[in-house]
Amino acid sequence: MTVARGRLPYAFARRAGIIDAGGETTARVLLRDGADPAGLLEARRALGLRLQVEVVPAGEFEKQLSDIYSSAGIALDSADEIERSDIAGDITGIPPMEDLLEAKDDAPVIKLINGVIAEAARLGASDVHMEPYDAYLVIRMRVDGVMSEAARLPARLGPVLVSRVKVMARLDIAERRLPQDGRISLSIGNRSLDVRVSTLPAKAGERVVLRLLDRDRAGLQLDDLGMPPAAAAAFRASLGEPNGIVLVTGPTGSGKTTTLYAGLRLLNDRSRNILTIEDPIEYAVEGVGQTQVNTKVGMTFAAGLRAILRQDPDIVMVGEVRDAETAQIAVQASLTGHLVLSTVHTNDAIGAVTRLRDMGIEPFLLASTLRVVIAQRLVRQLCPACRRADIADASVASLIGVAAGATIYRATACPACAGTGYSGRAGLFEVVRIDDALRRLISANATEDELSAHAFADTVSLAQSARAAVTAGVTTIEEAVRVIRKDGGQHAHV
Repeated sequence: MTVARGRLPYAFARRAGIIDAGGETTARVLLRDGADPAGLLEARRALGLRLQVEVVPAGEFEKQLSDIYSSAGIALDSADEIERSDIAGDITGIPPMEDLLEAKDDAPVIKLINGVIAEAARLGASDVHMEPYDAYLVIRMRVDGVMSEAARLPARLGPVLVSRVKVMARLDIAERRLPQDGRISLSIGNRSLDVRVSTLPAKAGERVVLRLLDRDRAGLQLDDLGMPPAAAAAFRASLGEPNGIVLVTGPTGSGKTTTLYAGLRLLNDRSRNILTIEDPIEYAVEGVGQTQVNTKVGMTFAAGLRAILRQDPDIVMVGEVRDAETAQIAVQASLTGHLVLSTVHTNDAIGAVTRLRDMGIEPFLLASTLRVVIAQRLVRQLCPACRRADIADASVASLIGVAAGATIYRATACPACAGTGYSGRAGLFEVVRIDDALRRLISANATEDELSAHAFADTVSLAQSARAAVTAGVTTIEEAVRVIRKDGGQHAHV
């Protein structure tokens, strides 16, 4: 039986620095380090129990505050209330920055939306999808890169929830025929969230996708990425170059932008002028001039990059090289003394060279400007509390290229990982430094196979990185194969 916790009002818990962590005859309470112990008297009176007090650091206190008070899950009982209520008046009004856990509005639709976002934040979801169908509305969440259904609601609630989200994101409620994009700033306890909102007309209503961006992740440093030492050293060396192009490649959701931001933070020492053009700006970085793409007014990547180059930059970050014009300008910028950081959608590092050649970049220009290309993926990490050792049979071993009989690990399930067998994600990296020999091969218009043969003679490929993660017990064979093989890249096979 789960023992009740969080029985003290959230506002009191946050103000007094006291959390009820559960207990039937004696309440275990967490006291924030430095908080006034006098609040314990009020806590004892409210709970009616003896107290077992633990003093915890401020950081741990804030984490427990968010976890305990957002663990109630999606308020599905609010769906019944919405069905019975006069819903038209429930969707308006939201302050610029709202703490979802402290919200005093009891309107059912607001409780439901707040519950959805709070639950997504608690699970560490990156995206929340609201998908309308003729008979019902499905709410799905992407946790550790995998989608799962969180709730199924009556179809009638779809327009109500969409309208509420539009109010929160300051979008046009009346416009249902065109896609819209917006942003919501929220806090959950001491965590600050930026929520990107995208609406899209569909057959049965409007689809809504909420992307949750935890501002705490904006502080990730290069050492936090989990790159192998050799790969991190190559990346650092390329960031130390006075000019050239640093590329990060991979599919959507592989962590490319996070890697670039970590590189920017390493370079952001106030001695350089760093400017970016992004679509969208995911995290605000103090000391960096960030510009948002706006195609409606002609502010494309290419137009923004041209404007940035007139602002006397030392370092330029372009969110993505999508077209030949942007690629040409990026190359010219690197030739005129700028360090350019960007991303491109390819399956592997060598594929980025081919992609840029296909965009019309002359091989000799590519050879002289490229400094390093990083390909990366994210795999789900096995839950350390419940992973199970196993012996790889011949058929399984052949998938990952390990010897039959080698020790591998399987996912099981436990409360710590919410029954999924996985907890968090880890990066797989392939870092290709453009040395003199590779530069000559690129200039000679060598094939991908010829480039790969040289590049991976002394560096780890994505497949080898995946194999190392499996044998180290970081992830499973199935997860490694899912992430590496799904793109069908020529050099990405495990």
